[in-house]
Amino acid sequence: MSDSLRHSDILALARASGKVTVEGLAGRFGVTVQTIRRDLAALDASGQLARVHGGAVLRSGTANIAHAERRQLNAAAKVRMAEAAAGEVQEGMTIFVGIGTSTEALARALLHHADLQVITNNFHVAEILAANPGASLVLTGGSYRRSDGGLVGPAAIATIRHFRCDLAFFGSSALDERGDMLDFDMAEVEVNRAILEHARRRVLLADHSKLDRRAPVRVGSLSDVDLLITDRPLPAALAEVCGSWGTEVRIA
Repeated sequence: MSDSLRHSDILALARASGKVTVEGLAGRFGVTVQTIRRDLAALDASGQLARVHGGAVLRSGTANIAHAERRQLNAAAKVRMAEAAAGEVQEGMTIFVGIGTSTEALARALLHHADLQVITNNFHVAEILAANPGASLVLTGGSYRRSDGGLVGPAAIATIRHFRCDLAFFGSSALDERGDMLDFDMAEVEVNRAILEHARRRVLLADHSKLDRRAPVRVGSLSDVDLLITDRPLPAALAEVCGSWGTEVRIA
């Protein structure tokens, strides 16, 4: 395999899990650890990865992974999480469904739910749920993001503030070891903060890869969340503080 093809595969692996290790990559590609160290050094020099002891991580920055790629990451886990989240939804509820590929999976899991009012700033969610005649849809206004179909900005926030939802479902680009929810886009962060303020029960959908990623903008804390649905157990210290906050953690 050429260096360029191996570099491309290393980047794909890093994007899937947030980090890569020298030993793991050497075994995967059947090359020496010295070769992998040179690969990681080159990717670090080009600004695509950041070298750390024993491997490399995605650089924290202002750009998220492309939407189509995120949709494929941990897809099976997102389906399980979506099914668990859909179990929280009862007939007659008003719910908010936010931006993200996990929330889009939730929309598909809600296709057979009846008597719902759904407010969303996710154009893809609205498109999916348009196939459910039992769902009344409100699509917020706002600035349209072509990258992921999200609606953000003051108009989106103003729409959210007209409602008091029974349940709000949202995602996060990253979670840190202290339980902070992090994202890349300040405009999206402001919308998510409005969602947290205007829902009776707040549900975060976040698969395990979010614990290995970095993002620069703080949305809030898991202490602001009533239920975290994820696909693997949390690190012990984080699980302990979630328990002290009263944040339920459910493994799908």
